[in-house]
Amino acid sequence: MVKKLTATLFGLSALVLAGCGSGEPTGQRPPPPAVEVAQVSTETTTLWRSFTGRVVAPETVELRPRVSGYIDRVSFAEGALVERGDVLFTIDQRPYKAKLRAAEAELQRVRSELAFSEKQASRAQQLLDSKAISREEYDRRIASRDAERAALNAAEAAVENARLDLQYTEVTAPISGRVSRALVTRGNLANADTTLLTTLVSVDPMYVYFESDEQTFAASRNLLNSDARPPVHIGLAGENGYPHKGQLDFIDNRLNSHTGTIQFRAVVDNPSGTFKPGQFARVEMPIEEVDQAVLIDSKAVLTDQDRRYVYVVTQDNLTERRPVEVGPRQGERTVIRSGLQTGDQIVVNGLQKIFFPGMPVAPELVAQQSQGSSAQAAGH
Repeated sequence: MVKKLTATLFGLSALVLAGCGSGEPTGQRPPPPAVEVAQVSTETTTLWRSFTGRVVAPETVELRPRVSGYIDRVSFAEGALVERGDVLFTIDQRPYKAKLRAAEAELQRVRSELAFSEKQASRAQQLLDSKAISREEYDRRIASRDAERAALNAAEAAVENARLDLQYTEVTAPISGRVSRALVTRGNLANADTTLLTTLVSVDPMYVYFESDEQTFAASRNLLNSDARPPVHIGLAGENGYPHKGQLDFIDNRLNSHTGTIQFRAVVDNPSGTFKPGQFARVEMPIEEVDQAVLIDSKAVLTDQDRRYVYVVTQDNLTERRPVEVGPRQGERTVIRSGLQTGDQIVVNGLQKIFFPGMPVAPELVAQQSQGSSAQAAGH
């Protein structure tokens, strides 16, 4: 009985040992994850920086009448484009036509009196030579002639002034541009130099004003002090990138002591009326020329609180966390001020597969993004 029990236990032990020996090994590691890496290189590039600006019309006119009167006619479509010299408002002309006729009549009277005084003065000279009149009478006639000449000048000036007043009853556009709505309509009184009739702004070209801090201005001094002002790129709300090209044409002569900024102005063509006065605009301006700049894909830069870092792949295909000092973004790339050297291989795709520094990876080398593609992606 004991022999049978021993044999049974021995058989079970053999089966257990045989089963354990035939199983697969449980400690095998998975292969390292595949990531894309790019090799760091340097290149000559122009650094750009973005600013927030506002669109302003080069010419803005608040249209007021030069003479007083009741509005007789409004001759424009509100919000339309008008040309310089177009009649926008007409003030009742009847009182001014009457004043012009009265001034012309006065001028005619003075001319007649002057003609008579001229003849009297001419006769006085002949009579004085023959001693038929006294010297006192001669002087009186000469003075009367001179007074009539002065009266003629005054009458001519009165006629000219009346004609100007009549001309001013037609309120014309002093510039070409887009007119606002009529603030005074037909039948209402408009007072000279006081009543605001409408506003008018020029539309092409347009100005974009923006401000830069003192440090950026100091860094860009070499570019901005050149005779040829650099171009700028401009984008509006709802637009991708900076699709519009402008030209820097003005830099203020001093910094604002309250804000520590200096004002810039760019001029941009606006033939289609895309830009409107008062719009906000994004402006990208070149600030620095760098001979040996390190630019990497912005997706490779990670953030840990206020610190920036990238993952570098070593020769042993291990990841190394490398802190970097970043500069401005250039489209889809970022300038690296320090932390990387030429030849370093950084992870640009597959960062989500790296869980800790020192983790092995299977790197696949890809080409570094070119400056041209970066500019195109930024909408330059």
